[in-house]
Amino acid sequence: MPASIVMTVLAADRPGLVSALSETIAARGGSWQESRMARLAGQFAGILRVECPEAECDALLAALVGLEAQGISVQAKREAAAPAEKRETLALDVMGNDRPGIIRSLSAAIAGAGGNVEDLSTSLESAPMSGHPIFHAKGIVSLATGSDPAVLIAAIENLGTDLSVSVES
Repeated sequence: MPASIVMTVLAADRPGLVSALSETIAARGGSWQESRMARLAGQFAGILRVECPEAECDALLAALVGLEAQGISVQAKREAAAPAEKRETLALDVMGNDRPGIIRSLSAAIAGAGGNVEDLSTSLESAPMSGHPIFHAKGIVSLATGSDPAVLIAAIENLGTDLSVSVES
């Protein structure tokens, strides 16, 4: 059975970062399973999950630490496969005026309604006419089976009248 490794990667952005990372993984028989990567303020930031043969796991973890010499910081953790809990997933889209603490309020509303953030992307966009910053969040939230999505929607809508909330199953 292959070992699963979850990692975060951070480095000053430059050509060849993903190539160096993928070469390191492939050299130990690893298989890149899923990832999210972005350039943020001149930095490359990524999260990914790889699988590798159990016998190569320790060598791969050591090689990932060795990427620090190339300016690539990797934090990796070996994960045991956990049985998946049956949950309902919802696609969430929230837009509204930007303000300090909006992520804190949004995440508290989701947790308070029994939701779990599975995937979340946020950005600031310019309002069409005025150009002032508009907060935009898109993601996937899961709820325990039998939970009422209306509770989640209401919790988010209660954060302010300026928020537009769209939830799809």
